[in-house]
Amino acid sequence: MSLVLLCPGQGGQHPDMFKRVRGNPQAQPVLDLASTLLGAPVEQMAADASRFHNAVAQPLVCAAALAHWASLQTQLPPITAVAGYSAGELAAHAVAGSFDTASCLALSRERARLMDAAAPADAGLLAVIGLDEPRIARICVTHGVFLAIVNGPDHVVLGGLRPALEAVAADVAAHGARTVPLPVDVPAHTPLLAAAAQGFEKPLRALPLHAPRLRLLAGIDGRLVSDVTRVVATLSAQIAQPVQWQAVLQQAVERGGRVFLELGPGAALSRRVRELHPQLEARSVEDFQTLEGVLEWVDRACARARA
Repeated sequence: MSLVLLCPGQGGQHPDMFKRVRGNPQAQPVLDLASTLLGAPVEQMAADASRFHNAVAQPLVCAAALAHWASLQTQLPPITAVAGYSAGELAAHAVAGSFDTASCLALSRERARLMDAAAPADAGLLAVIGLDEPRIARICVTHGVFLAIVNGPDHVVLGGLRPALEAVAADVAAHGARTVPLPVDVPAHTPLLAAAAQGFEKPLRALPLHAPRLRLLAGIDGRLVSDVTRVVATLSAQIAQPVQWQAVLQQAVERGGRVFLELGPGAALSRRVRELHPQLEARSVEDFQTLEGVLEWVDRACARARA
């Protein structure tokens, strides 16, 4: 009981996202698979401006999470639960054993392709911080945008056409809230991608899937994914339904999570844990210079949680 693994989605890619696993023999097969898929070394792609393009971003974030997992897994304590944010939910399923690393990376590319094909032109995502749920609902109706992610009681992500999102930004500024455009080119987790959600079921069903061996919390509702049917249903549905990340974290805590480790890239998920549950310990691998530093912190944090 205690340790929860978090696999981030896209947005946090950067040139040094693989530096901790460079030369690690356990991570190298993951990096090789991702490099073959992308047609260039992953570190080269992480340094290229294309790292924010959907077709590159999704394989990169899955590769980063799985390379860190491969490097750390034999030395980590037992895992209480695992969860993934947006595209990171694919990596979470690979960690939990629903499918292997090669399948995860192939799915990330196919997911990106389907989303790009379904997305309307000039669309994206906008974070809105500082408004309550009723006002967010009114803004969605007024401007024709959609709730995409619930990060907290006053922190959501909206999806839609960029002119509408720009109008939202101007509107909410008058209410004292702030907005952050996200480096994502598609209105993920909204009904605008319903065709992609439906299409993603086919490549999922074509794989040799397994029930997760670790507790896996679904992004759309925070509930356990305990069989293959729900693997397919939740991974496809989350493309066009809101991610309930606040509920996912709450479920992780209720199931015994006291220490949260984000597998990178970025540190947004671990920061969110500390904001919502300041009594808990949460860090990202990117808070540390080395894998040894990650493991030392996990051991100490879990010991404190047991005390």
